[in-house]
Amino acid sequence: MVRLIMGAKGAGKTKQLIEKVHEAVKSESGSVVCIEPSADMRYDISHDARLVNASEYRLDSYECLRGFICGLYAGNYDISHVFVDNLMKIVGDEDLHQVEKLLDWLDRFSEKNAVKFTVTISGETDMATEGMRRYL
Repeated sequence: MVRLIMGAKGAGKTKQLIEKVHEAVKSESGSVVCIEPSADMRYDISHDARLVNASEYRLDSYECLRGFICGLYAGNYDISHVFVDNLMKIVGDEDLHQVEKLLDWLDRFSEKNAVKFTVTISGETDMATEGMRRYL
């Protein structure tokens, strides 16, 4: 399962993501991981979730992020949910077709490995591609 949360800057996407992380920590039996572009959420996220500061790993492309997620999972098969805050800021690329390809890849990865994904993107929902809309 992949869920996409979109909205303008300041619309509360990160706050919504933080709430969902806390819900997941309480309700899911597996490990919860939250990937953020910087260390802004370190005081907001439960210590029971693994918070990853993406800027420490130079995830500068969608391909690199895919490899990073595979590495996280290879190191911990108990991951049940991965949250990605501000996807395009993490990879430094605003190409919506690349976003769509990543979401499709996450969906296939989710089905194969029983890992849920929740991703936030800054931007109004009307800018989403048709393929991205499946995940809204």
